[in-house]
Amino acid sequence: MSANEQPNRADLGKDPSRVSGMFDQVAAGYDRTNTVMTVGNDALWRAATTRAVAPRKGERILDLGAGTASSSAALARSGADVVAADFSPGMLAEGKRRHGDLPNLSFVEADATDLPFDDDSFDAVTMSYSLRNVQDPKKAIAELFRVTKPGGRVVINEFSTPPAKLLRGFYKIYNAQVLPRVARLAGTNSEAYDYLNESISAWPDQRTLASWLREAGWIDVAWRNLSFGIVALHRARKPRA
Repeated sequence: MSANEQPNRADLGKDPSRVSGMFDQVAAGYDRTNTVMTVGNDALWRAATTRAVAPRKGERILDLGAGTASSSAALARSGADVVAADFSPGMLAEGKRRHGDLPNLSFVEADATDLPFDDDSFDAVTMSYSLRNVQDPKKAIAELFRVTKPGGRVVINEFSTPPAKLLRGFYKIYNAQVLPRVARLAGTNSEAYDYLNESISAWPDQRTLASWLREAGWIDVAWRNLSFGIVALHRARKPRA
């Protein structure tokens, strides 16, 4: 973000243009800030997501809310054809700059609630830390279901609710007090990380997200807590018939 550019601050109304503009502004330093903010756990969470998706050569995979395409690139290295989709052109541009040399990775600007893909297009779909930023997350889950082939799979990794009461208290303090300071030290839009704290606090727990997946038609819904439930990895499958 340039010195003369005013920070774009999204809120829990999650207006798509404001959220997209906010991510445009933090794109250049986004991965660096996340690594500092999570004390390096972001790499571990990304590896867990890749293992859960279990990409195979010849498959077509959608990484929705791909951001700078770090997760997309990890999936593409398996040999699968990966589409990195995001509604922030700034994030996609940063992803292309970093990973555009991968021949089986493509980039598409897309609205999660109105995906520009045909029905039954992907063997697997995934979202990491982005469903929370969608104005209508249930509609996004339904769109993921629509574009997944029968028998295909979904993996959603998202910030969640630690089961332990003591950890929940510490986590709230960390998000409210530490995250904005880390963002300022990293030289990025600290107001974006104020929004991050608000969006995490307002996000439902693991059981609720699992119920949304079932409502959309996904089956075999399960989740696994990572880092004591700070994030949760949800998995499900689209019925074959």
